[in-house]
Amino acid sequence: MQSATRPSPRHIAHLDMDAFYASVELLRYPQLKGLPVVVGGRRRAAQDDVETGEFARLRGYTGRGVVTTSTYEARALGVFSAMGLMKAAKLAPDAILLPADFDAYRRYSRLFKDAVRAIAPQVEDRGIDEIYIDLSEPVAASAAEGAPDPWARARAIALDIQRAVREATGLSCSIGITPNKLLAKIASELNKPGGISVVRPDDLRGVIWPLPVRKINGIGPKAGAKLERLGVRSIGELAQQDPAWLIEQFGRSFGAWMHEAAHGRDERPVVTWSEPKSVSRETTFENDLHAVHDRARLGKIFTELCLRVAGDLARKGCAGRTIGIKIRYDNFHTVTRDLTLDVATQDAAVIRRAAGECLKRVPLDRRIRLLGVRVGNLAAPGEVHQL
Repeated sequence: MQSATRPSPRHIAHLDMDAFYASVELLRYPQLKGLPVVVGGRRRAAQDDVETGEFARLRGYTGRGVVTTSTYEARALGVFSAMGLMKAAKLAPDAILLPADFDAYRRYSRLFKDAVRAIAPQVEDRGIDEIYIDLSEPVAASAAEGAPDPWARARAIALDIQRAVREATGLSCSIGITPNKLLAKIASELNKPGGISVVRPDDLRGVIWPLPVRKINGIGPKAGAKLERLGVRSIGELAQQDPAWLIEQFGRSFGAWMHEAAHGRDERPVVTWSEPKSVSRETTFENDLHAVHDRARLGKIFTELCLRVAGDLARKGCAGRTIGIKIRYDNFHTVTRDLTLDVATQDAAVIRRAAGECLKRVPLDRRIRLLGVRVGNLAAPGEVHQL
């Protein structure tokens, strides 16, 4: 009788671009390399005169903009993404402030992902600057080329990916390689920037368990704070807890998941494609706008949002039947309205017209801080839906 053989571990990589938005800006302004740079805000007025090399500083910033990203030099001063720019100005008043350019970031995002797919096509898109890659097949295919250790082969493939990304974009990335997605996400942060971290199954205790519990993607601030109060600070300490106790403290589903995650267990596949449920664009104004006094400006922004949503639909090769709007007032109250069409569309004029009808159904007596347009109920372009 043949003994059962243990299945070979998967080789899953998580690739994370290094300070992505800031790095794209440094390609444009190489004279800023090595300096604390913060990307945030929306207006090119944030930059004084690029020709003379004079850039706006965080000092004296007023408004409610937030940090989109920052260079590692700015992070060393305590400035991180999602922080308010006014708070960042107190921490790093001399840091350079650049406005975000999302069109450029999306372009570089497509470039780096295309470069990766040319080497390892099994890619799961997780956002503008990160992806998961299933390296299992490339690792198996390279077995005859030299290194007997599959993890060494995985590292070699990751090096090829890093070189391809740099050649395609001029940017660096960090890669974590492990048996699953959960650990790969953690590993990609271990050796930033520009590093490759390989965590084998036997490395769990020595590499992963000493890390803080918040390093597990899915354990957020509230759960992390509660674990801290309960005396559980490291992933290893979490792994030692009785599953029944975790379920008692955090509920059946989340408590059981925490136990599995702490032991590095994750069977989720790398999903190479998923059907989008909706496409949306929204913008938060640095200063609240009034529907009457700022009507022309709001109308221009509203039309631009519809144009951008239409462009996104065209790029994805789909159309939508339900057009919706989102408005957040100056008191943070948010309202949404939508309208369902007979026929799916990706036409900007149709979207603008339907969104305008939605707009007529919301009160416009307060100042507005956020405006958004959404297209849902997606289908193939031109498909007619029977009501």
